[in-house]
Amino acid sequence: MRRSHVTTVSLLAALTLAACTNAKDVLEPSAIASQSTPAVPTTGTGTATPTTPATTAQPSAATEPSAPTQPATTTVPPAKSAAVIARTRLQVAPIVGASVEAATPLTAELQTRAKQRGITLAGSAGQTPTHVLKGYFSTMSEGKETTVIYVWDIYDPAGNRLHRINGQQKAPSVNDGEGWAAVAPETMQAIADQTIDQFATWLGGQAG
Repeated sequence: MRRSHVTTVSLLAALTLAACTNAKDVLEPSAIASQSTPAVPTTGTGTATPTTPATTAQPSAATEPSAPTQPATTTVPPAKSAAVIARTRLQVAPIVGASVEAATPLTAELQTRAKQRGITLAGSAGQTPTHVLKGYFSTMSEGKETTVIYVWDIYDPAGNRLHRINGQQKAPSVNDGEGWAAVAPETMQAIADQTIDQFATWLGGQAG
């Protein structure tokens, strides 16, 4: 009887020891989850907040490649432009399309403006022109205004056309007329000034 009791006690002790050992080895599911899964940050309400992947920083202005610079425009030195103009001898050919009354103030102002710009006009005294200026004119009257339409062709001595200047000048009609009778001398003088100025600008560009 004593031996049976000892055996029973020993068996109980062994079971108790096994139970304690198993209790140490077996963990709660929450503990297992905390060891195997990285912790997820939660909000104040306990809801898990997914983490946002880090964005790649945009390069700063200092590291961005600079925009390509535009090539600098070439300007003709005034000395070169003046030298080309000084060597120019311009011959004005007879005006085509304009009346004598309209062409007279035009040619007179061409001479005046050319001298102001330093351009020599080639006369008939044996001077060989470097450029020949030929003009073609027409008019268009509308209401109380008349428009003078003009085209200038610039040729070299060999007859090759080098450049063209064209435009139009509108002004109130005079003498209650139409066509060339309605064109004031001041209108033709303004055309002459514009023509020589554009011719000089073109000559300056040839210096480059």
